[in-house]
Amino acid sequence: AAAPNPAHIALAQLEQQGYLKAVITQNIDMLHARAGTQCVYELHGHMREATCIQCFRVYPAEPIMLQFIEDHQVPHCPHCDGVLKPNVVLFGEQLPFDAFQAARVAARSADLLLMLGSSLEVAPANELPKLALGCGAQLVIINLDETHLDAAAQVVLHADVAEALPQIVQCLEEAA
Repeated sequence: AAAPNPAHIALAQLEQQGYLKAVITQNIDMLHARAGTQCVYELHGHMREATCIQCFRVYPAEPIMLQFIEDHQVPHCPHCDGVLKPNVVLFGEQLPFDAFQAARVAARSADLLLMLGSSLEVAPANELPKLALGCGAQLVIINLDETHLDAAAQVVLHADVAEALPQIVQCLEEAA
């Protein structure tokens, strides 16, 4: 029943207006795409698909999840009977290679990196702002709490992103 919040919607608006090139997220909830953002790099995977941990076949997740909710049975692969798991990164697993490489390319080419609602504690995603800074990007951090990169940022707002981002979008629209 989760729905995109005002921050998700504001990011989609920034992309539509040409200010935002990509969203890099560690969330698996797919709310960025549901809000309308077109370019989303999901570093911790997503719930749209499930993969067999034995033969690695990929299946649409929705029918598998609905069946699991109904019968509470661990889903198995119709091909090899291996266990099916959502395409999310579990503890000890590596990030999806393609998504992480695309995120690194985006960080390297960014003029401005918005770091939103992150403690910047989880590796390797926490390396992306440093990568962007090293390539000449400006850094804006909007987060409730301090981060270890606050001193390197050009702007730091200790605020709720769901409140701050819509205000930023409104200011940009009024200035246009």
